[in-house]
Amino acid sequence: MSEGGKTRLIAWSHEMRAVHTRLREALRVARDAVRESRPAKGATRDLLLFCHGFCAALTGHHEGEDGTLFPAIAAAYPDLRGTLAQLEQDHSMIFHLLAELQDAVDEGAPPEELDLHLEGVSALMENHFRYEERRLLTVLETLELDRDPSDALGPL
Repeated sequence: MSEGGKTRLIAWSHEMRAVHTRLREALRVARDAVRESRPAKGATRDLLLFCHGFCAALTGHHEGEDGTLFPAIAAAYPDLRGTLAQLEQDHSMIFHLLAELQDAVDEGAPPEELDLHLEGVSALMENHFRYEERRLLTVLETLELDRDPSDALGPL
């Protein structure tokens, strides 16, 4: 971002780690909400809020990466295009899992079923985050991208 005619340098590796940490925490909160509502039939209002919020946050993060961050990385580091394609494929798979979770929440599925959906999202999300960090953090240390972090990494 420009401030008074000067480009503000953003530590993109730090920003990515911070977003991943917040998303992991949001997932933990959603899973705790599911576990706390165990004997209840269907989802509580709080549980709906946590699941909707988590789904929206994770989707926004991936949309920011796909639309802003990954094209900038591909332009600066063309050799990473295969890695970026794999990460985008992960985003698609996670999106489908989130849609299934959302359907289960909307239908008032019992907590045990919601927990299974969240477990699947958690496993894929964690694998994806670790791979993404392993492959991109070094590159992000030197990436020059004059964009707001919320554009590139989602509005968290």
